[in-house]
Amino acid sequence: MKLVIIVGSVREGRFGLRVAEWFRARAQEHGHFDVDVLDVADVELPRALPPDITVLTDVSTRPASLQALAARLAAADAFVVVTPEYNHSFPASLKHLIDWHFTEWQAKPIGFVSYGGHGGGLRAIEQLRLVFAELHAATVRESVSFDRHWERFGADGVLVDADVPSAAAKALLDQLVWWGQALHDAREVRPYADA
Repeated sequence: MKLVIIVGSVREGRFGLRVAEWFRARAQEHGHFDVDVLDVADVELPRALPPDITVLTDVSTRPASLQALAARLAAADAFVVVTPEYNHSFPASLKHLIDWHFTEWQAKPIGFVSYGGHGGGLRAIEQLRLVFAELHAATVRESVSFDRHWERFGADGVLVDADVPSAAAKALLDQLVWWGQALHDAREVRPYADA
């Protein structure tokens, strides 16, 4: 199955790439996914959203680079969103990527890896669950969160005291495998648009 890991922050000096790289390694070790890392900092979406939902569902009129981005998301069987918590929420850059796509998320599982201060980014995850529910995605219960993330990784980028986060990552990936396969099979039998 294809797993797309989305790095949701574009903040200068962001920590998300370190967290995403750690999770990418866990996903590859898990052995059930072809892993693709999508960094929102590398995505150039127009600032203004299209006027209605039909433009969001028909990507054929978009420039080639945006068609390729939509195809990359559409090809995924599962997603993991790596997000910080900014002001008790998730970054606008991540929301912009989400809002520019509609059918690409439908009937697919989404997991979360978050980081932040004392709350570890959990408030960002809770708000993202509401957003993805509206887009007909299935968020899985298990997640990975790093409170005080700046203390959790060494200067070399290696996670310190990795046992608990690694176990959480495995539980998350196990759920994504189950939901990813189940929803893939269901979409093959009956496309979600026909539901």
